[in-house]
Amino acid sequence: MKDRPIRVAILAFPASTASIVHGLYDLFHMAGRDYERMTGKPMAGEVFDPVIVAKERGEVSLCNGLRTTAHAALGEVDRPHIVCIPEVLLSPEESLEGRFEEEKHRLVQWHRSGALIASACTGGMLLAESGLLDGNEGTTHWAFCEVMQRRHPAVKVKSKGALVMTGEGQRLVMAGGGTSWLDLGLYLIARTAGLETAMNVARVSMIEWHHDGQQPFAATMALRPSPDAVVAQCQTWAAQRFHEPAPVSGMVALSGLPERSFARRFKQATGLTPLAYVHALRLEEARRMLEGSDEPVEAIALEVGYEDAGFFTRMFKRKVGLTPGQYRRRFGGLRKSLAGQVAN
Repeated sequence: MKDRPIRVAILAFPASTASIVHGLYDLFHMAGRDYERMTGKPMAGEVFDPVIVAKERGEVSLCNGLRTTAHAALGEVDRPHIVCIPEVLLSPEESLEGRFEEEKHRLVQWHRSGALIASACTGGMLLAESGLLDGNEGTTHWAFCEVMQRRHPAVKVKSKGALVMTGEGQRLVMAGGGTSWLDLGLYLIARTAGLETAMNVARVSMIEWHHDGQQPFAATMALRPSPDAVVAQCQTWAAQRFHEPAPVSGMVALSGLPERSFARRFKQATGLTPLAYVHALRLEEARRMLEGSDEPVEAIALEVGYEDAGFFTRMFKRKVGLTPGQYRRRFGGLRKSLAGQVAN
């Protein structure tokens, strides 16, 4: 085990939420303490020394109206073992250019000094903005993966995984969206303080690993209406007729454009070919049906436009990361459990 305590700097800024900032802070403090207290085993002492860091020491306003206290300013933290970047609350259209300049500068300095830099959720976008991911793999929340790839072409974006380790010595670690910050915290604890310590934290907090990554949760972002009026009209038409035979031909006819011109224009506007867009519409509807009905997979395949149920199953697995049956058990079961609890 490395020297104790392991210094962890957790960044805080107005665009981050208390759930990740405070959640990681609490998770590191649990290590070597809470499980031991509960089971009567000897405590390991202070394993981690987490500190909340901001531009200035003192009170920091976070998003959603909550506040935290920064124990140190950015310039006061020298050679931390681990640096954690929480999410940056923004929409995919918003740019980080010109923002968080001091944070980006410090991230580069800390990495050069040997620190392990870890990001949660859209914090991966800030990490990419720092330039540290250039030439390396990277990930962020599923809704921002395409944006990351477009804005940072030197980054090899991995949209499916909930956790990505990359760079020299794998000292750049990124979690995907939502609660995958828990995976990130457990990984950091296991890597620096030992597997058993991390397992004990998981037992106390009842944390389950995101084995299937974030792909099963992801919506198809390209299904949003395009600002291109012709393409948007075709999107609306396809949303109502995707289950019919030859919907791509129907979109081409509606556009009034030559087929090749339409295909180029459609892909430029949505990021998908017309055929891929139709598949995305069909799979989104199939997901909805799998969650909310008990219809056989074969019947759902036919209803959304696939005569070959085997082809549908392979397509679904490739795009969603789960088979239709696995998806139904996971998300259909969740929907039923929630509905049952609400009805009680």
